Amino acid sequence: MEPLRTHKGLVYPLNRSNIDTDQIIPKQFLKRIERSGFGQFLFYHWRYDDDGNLRKDFSLNNPKYKGASILVAGENFGCGSSREHAPWAIQDFGFRIVIAPSYADIFKNNCVKNGILAIQISEDHVQAIINKAESEEYTLTVNLKDQVVYDNQGLEVTFDIPPYPKEMLLNGWDEIGVTLTYEDKIKQYELAQ
Repeated sequence: MEPLRTHKGLVYPLNRSNIDTDQIIPKQFLKRIERSGFGQFLFYHWRYDDDGNLRKDFSLNNPKYKGASILVAGENFGCGSSREHAPWAIQDFGFRIVIAPSYADIFKNNCVKNGILAIQISEDHVQAIINKAESEEYTLTVNLKDQVVYDNQGLEVTFDIPPYPKEMLLNGWDEIGVTLTYEDKIKQYELAQ
């Protein structure tokens, strides 16, 4: 995976709470086994009408958010099922960072395993970011090493992340990548058997 150290990107505000994984990627699109190709189905029932046409009233279809890489949403993001396809769809669409006041634990862990940083900050800070992103083209910078989110208008918010997922994201490792860091020790152990 691509290491994540500092990321600056356009913010897409999704001013909703309790967004479950079936809303993120509906069940009928879970037939693929590859991790790619799910971005086109992200928020499918909100983005498309029954005839498969883009809904003009759904904010992600607004051209002003084209190329956004930071998704900001309300509390309890990623609740529902444990499907790993949800972070796959988010990443495949182009988002690298998700910011919300709270998450479903399984979703948050699946994000780390797939190279997405899920930042948890206060509801007040999230709402302030959403308000700015709804009213103007708004970018944020995320510095994972220093665990801070900031803009060029004076906003600066720190966030917590446990050391293990932080190291995984900083180095671009998934769980196999972490295991491979012990490759020499594994070989030594096997030779000693």
